[in-house]
Amino acid sequence: MSADSSQQARSQRLPPWLRVKTGKARLSRQTRELVHSHGLHTVCEAAKCPNIGECYSHNTATFMILGDTCTRNCAFCAINHGQPQRVDANEPARLAEAAADLGLRYVVVTSVTRDDLPDGGAGQFAATIRAIRQRLPGVKVEVLTPDFLGDLSVLQIVLQAEPDVFNHNVETVRRLQPTIRPQAGYDRSLEVLQAAGQAGMRTKSGLMVGLGETDDEVQQTLEDLAAVGVSIVTIGQYLQPSRRHIPVARYVPPEQFEVYAGMARQAGIRKALCGPFVRSSYRAAECAG
Repeated sequence: MSADSSQQARSQRLPPWLRVKTGKARLSRQTRELVHSHGLHTVCEAAKCPNIGECYSHNTATFMILGDTCTRNCAFCAINHGQPQRVDANEPARLAEAAADLGLRYVVVTSVTRDDLPDGGAGQFAATIRAIRQRLPGVKVEVLTPDFLGDLSVLQIVLQAEPDVFNHNVETVRRLQPTIRPQAGYDRSLEVLQAAGQAGMRTKSGLMVGLGETDDEVQQTLEDLAAVGVSIVTIGQYLQPSRRHIPVARYVPPEQFEVYAGMARQAGIRKALCGPFVRSSYRAAECAG
């Protein structure tokens, strides 16, 4: 994409297919208040997810553990970064109780990245999985984890708690990694996903489009994910959270997402949820089914 066309994408208004979804305000408010009453965070709010109204009005939320402040500062992400809070040992029990209050049968748990912790927060993930299962027998749990700096021994702490789905996002194509997530790495993410798959986990990953990637690069990314055993993929449109974040390079039309889904299936990925508003945990239970 040329500099002129990139600038045009940055300045143009959102296309009609990117009108923000809404849900029933009263039901959305009830979910938000319940989450807050348990002293919890959601990535839905922290990351300014465009699906928050839809999901909250259906009594679903993606819980975010280990506080609301990340030790990394990725170019695309709206989550606060800086000095994080101490780990709250009571957080797993409160989260499990909130999941019970919401009537969830499929719980998605993610976190801020905690490079300051010796285990990267893996122990808190494991404790949360166990607390949910103790409070809600028969519930399914999906985790969306950071890369734990590539420490596969730490990763095992999460895997030994046996989540039903292990999710870790590559976020973008290989070429754009240094710009989009400079504190992470494409190969490191693939290694984490491969290790989880080799441990018997169903693995999932996601990426954004509209950051300057080409369709050929998207296809290569899908082939790389399939090669390490990933069976579920999500692809969605990047939307700039604020002016200080990296600008949108292009708005991908809805029909192109159908092409991406076909690419994923051709690569050998069993399930691909692709669309402008798709995010990592969007309709997670449906993807896992």
